[in-house]
Amino acid sequence: MNNDIVDVHAVDQATLDGLKAWGWVSYVLHLIVAVTAVLPGTQASVALLIVALVIDLVKRSAAKGTWHESHFEWRIRSVIWSGVLYVLTAPLWLLFLIPGWIAWVLISLWFLYRIVRGMLAMSRQAPLPA
Repeated sequence: MNNDIVDVHAVDQATLDGLKAWGWVSYVLHLIVAVTAVLPGTQASVALLIVALVIDLVKRSAAKGTWHESHFEWRIRSVIWSGVLYVLTAPLWLLFLIPGWIAWVLISLWFLYRIVRGMLAMSRQAPLPA
């Protein structure tokens, strides 16, 4: 028998609907940034990404114990890992143009994949892996 304690609290439907709405706002902002990062010649403002990240950080505690929690964590981790990868590969731009471009395209595609995967799971009201 498993004696693990799981902290689950009751959440009303209005709160769940609000979390879903904020989740979609955040996903759309992330999607705009991700798509423009992949398309040549376009670049969305970093401000959109910061706004989306702030939404996720602020609303994450309200999602505790719901399926929305995994989505807030997913988006936060996606932004953090992308940022770390961009910073780590930035010297490639200074040393060699083409490897830097390839690295950033791959990171941008990975970020786009994570956002689309999250949006698909959100539309199914399914949690994402931890």
